[in-house]
Amino acid sequence: MNLDSNRHLLEIDQQHVWHPYASMTDRPVIHAVESAQGVRLTLGDGSVLVDGMASWWCAIHGYNHPVLNQAINDQLKRFSHVMFGGLTHQPACKLAEKLVQITPAPLQHVFFSDSGSVSVEVAIKMAIQYWYAQKKPKKHKFLTIRSGYHGDTFAAMSVCDPVTGMHEIFTHVLPGQFFANAPECRFDQEWDEQDISSLKKLIEENHAKIAAVILEPIVQGAGGMRFYSPHYLKRVRELCDQFDVLLIADEIATGFGRTGKLFACEHAGIAPDIMCIGKSLTGGYMTLAATLTTEHVSQTICSGQPGVFMHGPTFMGNPLACSVSLASIELLIGTPGSDWKANIDRIETLLGEQLSPARELAHVEDVRVLGAIGVIETKFPVEMDAITRELVRQGIWVRPFGKLVYIMPPYIISDKDLIFLCNKLIEVVSQRNLFAG
Repeated sequence: MNLDSNRHLLEIDQQHVWHPYASMTDRPVIHAVESAQGVRLTLGDGSVLVDGMASWWCAIHGYNHPVLNQAINDQLKRFSHVMFGGLTHQPACKLAEKLVQITPAPLQHVFFSDSGSVSVEVAIKMAIQYWYAQKKPKKHKFLTIRSGYHGDTFAAMSVCDPVTGMHEIFTHVLPGQFFANAPECRFDQEWDEQDISSLKKLIEENHAKIAAVILEPIVQGAGGMRFYSPHYLKRVRELCDQFDVLLIADEIATGFGRTGKLFACEHAGIAPDIMCIGKSLTGGYMTLAATLTTEHVSQTICSGQPGVFMHGPTFMGNPLACSVSLASIELLIGTPGSDWKANIDRIETLLGEQLSPARELAHVEDVRVLGAIGVIETKFPVEMDAITRELVRQGIWVRPFGKLVYIMPPYIISDKDLIFLCNKLIEVVSQRNLFAG
């Protein structure tokens, strides 16, 4: 793309395109992407950036991967889409079978949807229908933990943190849910039973109204990039069993190896009743999500009124998305000679080493690493436009928010590129003028 074409494209964008969490009057800094290959994004002005975000955590194999490209092309020659009502096809069946094989054993049934937020909506509806089928319609509320984030659709917004979940202005129109204090015991700290007291009290007092507990296992993502103790998750599972409440695990951000386990629930050795997955399911190629549940939950729903699960997305089980998902999972865990766990351990070690110098900065509150997630938490919010310009000037693509400057790179990133990414990130974070306060 020549510079004139790039400028014209950005002018169109400025006039007509509304970006996520952005204003149409106070326009954010926007960069046009010309192409992407591996871990590099080439912008319309010729700049080349090492990508530290994996396109909001989903492009785990990087960009323009020949195996994933081939999976899309092969399916496209057969058919690109067909309705899922009354019809089925090989990619969806094989993907469902594969997901049942790799997720915790009790999860046996798969409901496909279009995005992570919708998979949460589906999970919430499943929980409500489950209790309705048992003639307990008063069990329709949800219990969650503060600092959580589950998506931008309405039911999903209702279980996001009312403040840090970015949906505070909608509070008066959202269903009222129960919010426990966020866990304080960090991932590698000794367990303190007091940490579960808030959630325990709420479930003891309100279990007759609560359909399910919903949370992000181990890592609270957009609500603060917080890593909490696996023992907390074990105790939540125990309390759900004790008080006859379902457990929904939102693995949309944590699934497919990001935390060092294939699914974050494995850190605690527990299985949820319902699990949501998305983001890296397709390797970042297409939008697809899924909600998995147990035989018991699905049979209970289908044995009650109206006898079916009441949800049906138009593009449910899209064959192109299912095909590329199968290829992505095979790349991650099924390719001979590949060792995804060792690769995530490599990234985790390098992140720990290379981000450590940020701890010496006076305006840095904390540095933490888990799996292929590296977080620098600052004492002051970022100046978004200023820091974005500087990150691009340094040759890296990172998208901070609030007081969090974090990276979740593609798994294919080399040691050299990861060291470059971390070094440039620290160079930017070192500039105090890029932070408010």
